[in-house]
Amino acid sequence: MKTIKEIAEIIDGKVLCCHEKSDRHIEHAFASDLMSDVLTVEMDNLLLITGLANLQAIRTAEMSDISFIIFARNKKINSDIIALAEETGIMLIESPFSVFRISGELYKAGVKPVY
Repeated sequence: MKTIKEIAEIIDGKVLCCHEKSDRHIEHAFASDLMSDVLTVEMDNLLLITGLANLQAIRTAEMSDISFIIFARNKKINSDIIALAEETGIMLIESPFSVFRISGELYKAGVKPVY
């Protein structure tokens, strides 16, 4: 298992909010831009990797009890998204890498896939 801080370093990520969660450990990750697919996953302590940089991603994570989101492809997250994430306690990380590369790097580092 890796800590969120270690994961952010692996993917050249920038933590945008909820820094107090940096020492939490992650065992599983799920990558999707289709939020209806995210809603079907039932797993605790899950990390979401997505390129969908909007409020829907935060709301979906909230409904799915996901506390960590990595936004891929150097998507810049606006202040409305950050404010909602802070309100709901969801840590956000921006990464310049693609969803494919983030998934591969985390898999190589020992983070397990959901399926």
